Amino acid sequence: MTDIEETVTDSIEAAPIDTADDLTLVKKMQDGRDQIVAEIQKVIIGQVDVIDELLIALFAGGHCLITGVPGLAKTLLIKTVADILQVDFSRIQFTPDLMPADVVGAEIVEEKDGNRVLKFVKGPIFTNILLADEINRTP
Repeated sequence: MTDIEETVTDSIEAAPIDTADDLTLVKKMQDGRDQIVAEIQKVIIGQVDVIDELLIALFAGGHCLITGVPGLAKTLLIKTVADILQVDFSRIQFTPDLMPADVVGAEIVEEKDGNRVLKFVKGPIFTNILLADEINRTP
């Protein structure tokens, strides 16, 4: 082994494991999840698997694609989750004529004290939870 490899391997030590703290955090996470599920179930009847999988995606910091026939309360589910978590929610209805500015926003000219100023108006993508409805309709 070279001097560099010896230095690196000598300096690595295992951190002590404190399972009590880990168990406390897991218990808090489980309690929070149970509260969220209870609130969702006040609005959405059934669909336990969909709710569980949606929360798993959110807790993991991922994205979620919810598909299904009309009338299954997909939009209501997403809106309810956003309300429960108290985060911003936006919905985009995708159509064939949807423009990028309709999603990300656009710059507009604003008249201020006789001067023209460019101002960026944020689109619906600037949110915490975004529902992209009928995304299959966009080319």
